[in-house]
Amino acid sequence: MLATLLGILYFSKAGPTLLGHTNPELFALVVTVYFGLVIASGLLLYAARPLSLNQQTFLMVLVDICAITLLMHASGGIGSGLGMLLAVSIATGSLITRGVYASLEAAMASIFILSEQVYAHLNQTFETTSYTQAGLLGTLFFAIAILAQVMARQLKSSEALATQRQLDLANMEQLNDYVIQHMLTGIIVVDTHSTIRLMNESAWYLLGMPEVGTGSPLEQACHKLAAQLSEWDQAIHPTPEPFRPIAGGRELTAGFSMLGENNKGGAVIFLEDTATVTQQAQQMKLASLGRLTASIAHEIRNPLGAISHAEQLLKESPEIPQADRRLIDIISTNTRRVNEIIENILQLSRRGRSLPKEFLLKPWLEQFIIELARTLNLPDGVLKLQIDPDSTLIRADPSQFRQVFVILCENSIKHFDREREALSIQISGGITRESGGPFVDVIDNGPGIAPEHVRQMFEPFFTTRNAGTGLGLYIAKELCEANRLGLDYIAVPGGGSCFRITFPGRGNQPVR
Repeated sequence: MLATLLGILYFSKAGPTLLGHTNPELFALVVTVYFGLVIASGLLLYAARPLSLNQQTFLMVLVDICAITLLMHASGGIGSGLGMLLAVSIATGSLITRGVYASLEAAMASIFILSEQVYAHLNQTFETTSYTQAGLLGTLFFAIAILAQVMARQLKSSEALATQRQLDLANMEQLNDYVIQHMLTGIIVVDTHSTIRLMNESAWYLLGMPEVGTGSPLEQACHKLAAQLSEWDQAIHPTPEPFRPIAGGRELTAGFSMLGENNKGGAVIFLEDTATVTQQAQQMKLASLGRLTASIAHEIRNPLGAISHAEQLLKESPEIPQADRRLIDIISTNTRRVNEIIENILQLSRRGRSLPKEFLLKPWLEQFIIELARTLNLPDGVLKLQIDPDSTLIRADPSQFRQVFVILCENSIKHFDREREALSIQISGGITRESGGPFVDVIDNGPGIAPEHVRQMFEPFFTTRNAGTGLGLYIAKELCEANRLGLDYIAVPGGGSCFRITFPGRGNQPVR
């Protein structure tokens, strides 16, 4: 650029008259050669690069020193002021090169300036000599070189610090992303327009693996969640209700928190599987129930045993009138009922932690139907099975899963009000289209459940039979929740009952 500028100013006659006024031919020749060398060095720098950066920089600064010294001589010597242009080259070279090269550039410039002054003095080119100015200029070159090296070290230190900070930020961002992606809690970050900016893998699984990503509207990922966010933002429902993102999916609870200054930077959404919270509450409930059952076993069973023994003695006594034996039967019936309640509660409290494993649904149910029909002495054809596809794979604790089916089938048998031969229990299963997870239906042709009793049917001690304990469906529900399964009642048109067990689909996380 310097060579181009000097050439334009000289050949266009638009520059100062001192340019080349002592030796115009030399000035023109040096400017031309200088421009050519600059072009050549530029091509060498960006093309082959046979030399190191320090060597190339030193070579280019040396070209500047030679050319500017000759141009200064052709323009009247140090008094022309062109020698100050070397300060720019030395400063630039010292910033790029290090140590010896920077000092060598200042030394070379000082030597060339002094040599030009000696040459001019010996040949009496100029009327006066300027050794003092030449010495001061050389001193200035060394000062510039030293200052440039100090600045270069500071720049290098700042650059290293900036690089380290950038690396730390990148590592921190990577660590944050890793932690967020591997959290069991679903995390979704949205902007003020409810556009997804971040969604971790857990949230993607919990929402049923929607075909969305960064930049997609939250509405597209889950309509119910977007509606809850809008209602929460407007303070319509400060505490969101649990919801299912897809039919047959897991029940989720959403939590919201605003981001940014003055809460104007969007929001972060936390998704929790309510099954986890339910399990924790269940463990606490079972612990309390365990302490209660220990008290029940001590406080009730012993008196109950005495009542039962007294009832047997009364039944064997010949002095009891036949009319009063009906009262003994009432005592016997209710004693057995209370004992059954105690047995159910003790069974629930003794239940250990679920140990789920994967197994094929159809072969397991075929063996279960054979055993149940033999145990309850059921007529042929009462229990029917239909699983499609045959390769349906489920994950559950086999012992607890069997207990759920025993309760549901016995419930159908106990509530059937016609001949046992007319009873039909259809066990059907397969894969749901909505969640892609397995399901099993237990359908009977009994009287069904009255609509007003549906909401209470899974509550403990709720029963519509005088001889019932009201714990069967409650225990079945608890066992399903312990295995992260869903148990729901579906009304059957025309009579009958249907209990559906749903399993986590492919769009849900497996039990961990």
